[in-house]
Amino acid sequence: MQIANGGDPHRREVVCFAVLCRAGTLVLQALFNLLIPDHAADAFSPPLLSESGLCDRVVELLLGGLSHWDAEHFLFIAEHGYVYEHNCAFFPLFPLSLRAAARMVLWPLQGFLCFRSRLLLSAALLNAVFSVLASWVLYELGCVVLRCRRQAFLSAILFCVTPANVFMAAAYSESMFALLAFGAMWQLEKGRSWTSTVLFSLASSVRSNGMTNAGFLIYAQTKYFASQLQTRTGVALLLILGQLPTLAVSVALMCASVILPFALFQLYAYFWFCSDNVGSEYVVPRPLLQLAVDMGYHLAFLNGAKPSWCSWDYPMVYTYIQDAYWNVGFLRYYEAKQIPNFLLAAPTIMLGSWAACRYVASNPWHCLTLGLARRETGRAAADFSAKPTAGFCSPDVFVYIVHSTALLLFGTFCMHVQVLTRFLGSSSPVLYWFTAYLLYTYEPLLQNRDPSTSHAAPHLDEASLGSPFPAWNTNENPVLRLLKNWRQSTVLTKWILGYALSYWLLGLALHCNFFPWT
Repeated sequence: MQIANGGDPHRREVVCFAVLCRAGTLVLQALFNLLIPDHAADAFSPPLLSESGLCDRVVELLLGGLSHWDAEHFLFIAEHGYVYEHNCAFFPLFPLSLRAAARMVLWPLQGFLCFRSRLLLSAALLNAVFSVLASWVLYELGCVVLRCRRQAFLSAILFCVTPANVFMAAAYSESMFALLAFGAMWQLEKGRSWTSTVLFSLASSVRSNGMTNAGFLIYAQTKYFASQLQTRTGVALLLILGQLPTLAVSVALMCASVILPFALFQLYAYFWFCSDNVGSEYVVPRPLLQLAVDMGYHLAFLNGAKPSWCSWDYPMVYTYIQDAYWNVGFLRYYEAKQIPNFLLAAPTIMLGSWAACRYVASNPWHCLTLGLARRETGRAAADFSAKPTAGFCSPDVFVYIVHSTALLLFGTFCMHVQVLTRFLGSSSPVLYWFTAYLLYTYEPLLQNRDPSTSHAAPHLDEASLGSPFPAWNTNENPVLRLLKNWRQSTVLTKWILGYALSYWLLGLALHCNFFPWT
């Protein structure tokens, strides 16, 4: 799989635009961090244990905006491990990747940069690579699922200017998670179930909501089995039914593989914080001990009193931290003082809800049958053919709508609602597919004048990639074209692009200077 080969100019444009956006993000955050003084935020701020040299100060000046808020947790874990109890809210694969990159890839710089600076530089480089690869994978996924290169292309371009852009660049795990999740979805669509399972399992090592991706594996196997039942008769049907136990075992193993990283991490935390023997030889540096005293953090390796969750029937530190440290729970965030945060999340909530409603309205029978009913013949087939077979409203998008809506409902009612922007933006392709669908449906500057070319086949040869637009080339970046013709574009287009770009700039200016953001 070559990113820039294969003769597809869309793929090359996506990768090039993603690189440009990542570079622009790094430059802008450095400028904002230099021009705007940091806010004195009540956030996790561990002391630096190594002396800073000239090169360290340069790295901090250029990339310091990427180390704020939760990024401090990831950098701290990569440097010191899970010292404090609340660090266990952040899963290990991303900080382990930072540690590996800092120790191995950036090893030649150890004479010039302290370990903390190399970790920060690793975060900037890795997330730049992860986000560029995620944009490419999203394009490939869109080509397979949407069966329309134009919508897949615009979706990937919109991902490059996602409203959650600052979190794709900062030392957060969003970029890694998006790459793994979208890659797993793509491999599953190509029929590579076990490759997809491995990628989904890795995603669960990055973020807890990765476990919900097990639903894709269950649905894919269920859909395959249902299609076999509806197309076979007689002896063939009996043979298919005989495969049911094997299918059930296969699905169980796949789901267990996705859930296993979460379970192993909870087990690790239990032995780390609840056992008297584990970690007894580890010496916590005095400044970190003092920070625990000053801030009331619970340390590992303490003799005597143990955390209350250690005595639970099913001790899960993640559940405890979300409850005790961040007050996460059903409707707990519904307070008058949180209205500004609900307003911040309102565009994502509106787009996610609109996407679900539009899809259900376009495919009511498909949704009622959970997409498992076989297409009928005769008059019913004629009726079915009137439904879109490509684009956002196509049947293959159903499972993604269910997944996105489930995350939207959970995030709206059970989480700190302002994180919905990056939560959905890094977990589901639906927001990008839907906004691309809206732009191609309602923006005259993007509409195809030749109805016969409105939808492309999922796999097009080189000749078919030519422009069906008399006015402009389909290989041109549609977002840049719309920005060039801003005054001629519709209100909806201005709202979508204005939302993405304003959140991009505001996020960089606020988040990188310790002001609250999404």
